Amino acid sequence: MHAVIVDCAIYRDGRRTKGPPDLSDALAEARATGDAFLWIGLYEPTEKEFAHVSAEFGLHPLAVEDALNAHQRPKLEVYDDSLFMVLKPVVYEPKSDAVSTDELMVFIGDSFVVTVRHGESSPLHAVRQRLEADPEVLKHGPTAVLYAISDAVVDHYIDVVGELQVDLEELETEVFAPVGGATRNSAVRIYTFKRQVLEFRRAAAPLVAPISRLASAGVPFVHQHSQPFFRDVSDHLTRVNEQVDGLDRLLSDVLSAHLAQMGVRQNDDMRKISAWAAMVAVPTMVAGIYGMNFEHMPELRLVWAYPAVLLFMAGAVYGLFKLFKRRGWL
Repeated sequence: MHAVIVDCAIYRDGRRTKGPPDLSDALAEARATGDAFLWIGLYEPTEKEFAHVSAEFGLHPLAVEDALNAHQRPKLEVYDDSLFMVLKPVVYEPKSDAVSTDELMVFIGDSFVVTVRHGESSPLHAVRQRLEADPEVLKHGPTAVLYAISDAVVDHYIDVVGELQVDLEELETEVFAPVGGATRNSAVRIYTFKRQVLEFRRAAAPLVAPISRLASAGVPFVHQHSQPFFRDVSDHLTRVNEQVDGLDRLLSDVLSAHLAQMGVRQNDDMRKISAWAAMVAVPTMVAGIYGMNFEHMPELRLVWAYPAVLLFMAGAVYGLFKLFKRRGWL
């Protein structure tokens, strides 16, 4: 059981204390004083490992099932004895320009916070350190933890959106490069980029409703004076979603422009091919006529006929070349 417990502590008046090793005793001690709460962090627990925690804290079975089974949408659920929230931290890999998501579940209730994370990336360690360094915030109890986690996740969204905007500018430069530029795989990159933006949107967009609900009044286990702080998180999240929508629209425009550009280049290639084919057709036609082995043909027995025909073919090809060049086909 201790392998999945990342951290466990009692916080009294905003300061960390060393609580009893048993969860029941720790929770009872936190509730007895009235100004303390227990915060336990778990990492990918199994059903058996989480059963003890859920029994001690009285967590709802449906919330426990969601916490054990990853791949949940961001949401907020209110139960009789606890509040359950799902968030999806975003992971950005600069080397591969890939976006992926982990999952973070938060239970808050009467004098306790239980966090369950799935995946390697998580802001919880940094959040805990920041809160422990600011007892004035931490003394507000579980609500302060929920706010700090939500704020950290959304702030990281802003950082990732900035990285995606930089990558999109590089992609635009590649797409609108000169004809000799590296544009062969641009369509693949654009489509891959749209998949990354879609993955980001799946994490950020559904979180709007839970954060807005926390910013309103009447949510159980949430301190009433915390509404302005959650409204601030909501504002940041709205800005993130607007930026993500802008990225998606711009990607669609870039893809349309790329396809149009490829169509124009294909038309140019076809005109060039047609021009060269027309220039080759003239000498082919003349040579074909004089190669039909008839005896009675104009100038067949004249000495100057052969060079004259060659000169005529060269002149015709040169004339066509000048014509196509002037019209921009070559």
